[in-house]
Amino acid sequence: MSRCMLTLFLCATFSFLSAQNYKKIHKEAIVTDSHNDIISTCVESGYLFDSDLSGKTHSDLKRMKKGGLDVQVFSIFCGGEQKDPYNFANREIDSLYAWVARNPDKMMIVTNGKELDEAVKAGKLASMMGVEGGHMIEDDLTKLDNLFKRGVRYMTLTWNNNNSWATSAEYESGNQMVKGKVDTTSQKKGLSEFGRQVVRRMNELGMMVDLSHVGEQTFWDAIKISTKPVLVSHSNAYTLCPVFRNLKDDQIIAVGKNGGVIDLNFYAAFLDSTAEGKLKAMNMRRAAERDSLRKAGLTNEAIRARIGKKYQKELDAIRAPFSLLFDHMEYIIKLAGIDHVGLGGDFDGISVTPQKLTDVTKYPLITKELVRRGYSKEDIFKIMGGNFIRVFKANLNN
Repeated sequence: MSRCMLTLFLCATFSFLSAQNYKKIHKEAIVTDSHNDIISTCVESGYLFDSDLSGKTHSDLKRMKKGGLDVQVFSIFCGGEQKDPYNFANREIDSLYAWVARNPDKMMIVTNGKELDEAVKAGKLASMMGVEGGHMIEDDLTKLDNLFKRGVRYMTLTWNNNNSWATSAEYESGNQMVKGKVDTTSQKKGLSEFGRQVVRRMNELGMMVDLSHVGEQTFWDAIKISTKPVLVSHSNAYTLCPVFRNLKDDQIIAVGKNGGVIDLNFYAAFLDSTAEGKLKAMNMRRAAERDSLRKAGLTNEAIRARIGKKYQKELDAIRAPFSLLFDHMEYIIKLAGIDHVGLGGDFDGISVTPQKLTDVTKYPLITKELVRRGYSKEDIFKIMGGNFIRVFKANLNN
């Protein structure tokens, strides 16, 4: 065998072994994502999660299985304009319970560590819930308790809108593009006394305090009060992409010291600072077409899917490089440590994904890249789900 042929043979063998290695690691890891908006997408569009939604959404049950997901936290979401947010949240919770009831051999509601372990062992999708926006408790701690009883295991203190007891990152940054009932220019930044009661009650219940979406003052107020490790369910590093939804260096360090976890958001505009402008330009070019589809009765999700499919090349040009996800990951690891980073992709809540990560079937590519970058098996297990599970269990009171 010539030297050239030997080199080619060795390269091919190495590539084959590496491929087998990452697939094995991915299968062994408890792959966990802390934020997916498919419930609100299905409610809005009338989709069935346990049907084939390829080409319509980023997620469905079969594709989650294909992507190797073991644990998924489903977002319970409504915007600040929702007139009856608590009941709307319960409607979305009902949807998840209905999905599980139809698929008891494939899904399981998980509310504690024992149930999570049982679901993973049985090969079922461990299905958790996180309320995305404190406005859904309607200033009532009893409603917070009721959501916990129904299985909610984290609450994001705000969404982009303020509520009466906490200010959002969008509000504190001065953007205020999304208006809620209590967004006013006079609201004091941070947590009110009732907001402090909310955080304390979440700690007592064993519900994770989620600091994605919150303003800087709200962040510092909450992390100072919390006696449990906090969650940042879907955010990235501000230094690499300076948008209001990402964490600044001192915040990243503080989460590490608190023992919490920062789960990375896949939205292109939270990874790449140039993506937002490109996306706005594309939307302006297609504004008339979008308005026409909206008048025809299509939902926002259906419009997004149709425009994206029709103008695929334009959309591909906006997608953040796949490598940027790992730049954010490694930046957070450098500041906070390997024990404080995970995945919270925000699938079906984002309009543009990074390159390669086009839907939930692509999670193995993350493991593959981590293997390529030389991460140990132990560290890959932490990133792919172990860190989130540690924080989840640390918050529980049983």
